[in-house]
Amino acid sequence: MTTPPIVTPFGGQPPPQQQQQQQQQQQQAQAARDVNTASLCRIGQETVQDIVLRTMEIFQLLRNMQLPNGVTYHPNTHQDRLGKLQEHLRMLSVLFRKLRLVYDKCNENCAGLESIPPEQLIPFVEDDGSKHEERPAGQGRPASEDRREILEVNKKLKQKNQQLKQIMDQLRNLIWEINSMLAVRS
Repeated sequence: MTTPPIVTPFGGQPPPQQQQQQQQQQQQAQAARDVNTASLCRIGQETVQDIVLRTMEIFQLLRNMQLPNGVTYHPNTHQDRLGKLQEHLRMLSVLFRKLRLVYDKCNENCAGLESIPPEQLIPFVEDDGSKHEERPAGQGRPASEDRREILEVNKKLKQKNQQLKQIMDQLRNLIWEINSMLAVRS
């Protein structure tokens, strides 16, 4: 048994609610086809790592190949190495094409984004007066107290570093003495 077709009162077009549902479905399908830019970058990174690995393998094969300088060589071994080299070169060209596709897709995805100057991405320390004015009342300690605490922590850190340096020097001297004693006994 079949259902009769839906008769639309809007001159052959589906009702607005149905149009919205169709648009949402189309948008979801488009989103499923689009790949996240971050995952594209990860794929690009893995592709670059594969390219480096293949290139290292090519250089290893080339290093192991003997030049035909009058030395007898086995044709089967030579053909095998040559086949491996050609396979690596073919895979390298495939990886470069893949990297180009990833690069183009990333540029396409980022084309609509506005460029943020790097100066805005780097946090900087403002003077105490401006920080204190922007902070609402009762929202924590003043900046001078924070700064004092940071200076104390830095001072303690320097002391610990100095202690570690002294211990390392003592250990180095002890090892040197032990090695010199062992050298004398030998």
